[in-house]
Amino acid sequence: MNSTFDTVRAEALFASALQASQAPSAAQVRAAVTSTLRRFGVKDCAARVAGEFGEYPETAAARMSWALSMVDAAYQELATREFAYAG
Repeated sequence: MNSTFDTVRAEALFASALQASQAPSAAQVRAAVTSTLRRFGVKDCAARVAGEFGEYPETAAARMSWALSMVDAAYQELATREFAYAG
């Protein structure tokens, strides 16, 4: 189950210009999430996601699936790294 933070991050990644075809690294995903949240804010990212699901549900579903998996991997890697340093 995704946390609220993961959902917000996935919406930001979804709203970003980053594409699955670019095979982004975890650092690129985190940078895209941060810059998109700063640029649009949480509410506008969610509104962009909703708009895409309204207009293009098939492609939006695939993009959100990609965004969720990328956010999970990118932030899991970060948490694992931080936990290792704390030990």
